[in-house]
Amino acid sequence: MQHLLERVQVLPIDLDEAWAFFSTPRNLVLITPPELGLVMREPFDGKPAHAGQLINYTIKPLFGIPLRWVTLIEEVEAPHVFVDTQVKGPYRLWRHRHTFTSVPGGVEMRDRIEYELPLGPLGEIAHAVLVRKQLSRIFDHRRSTLERLFQ
Repeated sequence: MQHLLERVQVLPIDLDEAWAFFSTPRNLVLITPPELGLVMREPFDGKPAHAGQLINYTIKPLFGIPLRWVTLIEEVEAPHVFVDTQVKGPYRLWRHRHTFTSVPGGVEMRDRIEYELPLGPLGEIAHAVLVRKQLSRIFDHRRSTLERLFQ
């Protein structure tokens, strides 16, 4: 079953500053909860997000067990949109659309994540018991970290 997570946050920065920060893949480490142990792996071209870019991570979502996660930057419309999809990782489907819009007082940042877990009914149980809450905590952490970084 496919699930949807959407978050909206207004940051007191301009569109260029928002794009510079969020289109830099290495900054994901700064806004991810430390307990997830997110580490960017090489090879990585170090460039801002661009269509066709592959990004390799290791993340420890459960019991400190490292999982490899590879994302593909599928679409980029600078400075307004980029989309990353999971190529390899813990989800059956992961598609994350990042949208940035100038608004009075700053930039509205919108995250829209479509995701699906593997293992059919077992995946749905894991979603109900663990995954939905964990994703909420991750994005709550991201919100508070961004508030501190861009106050």
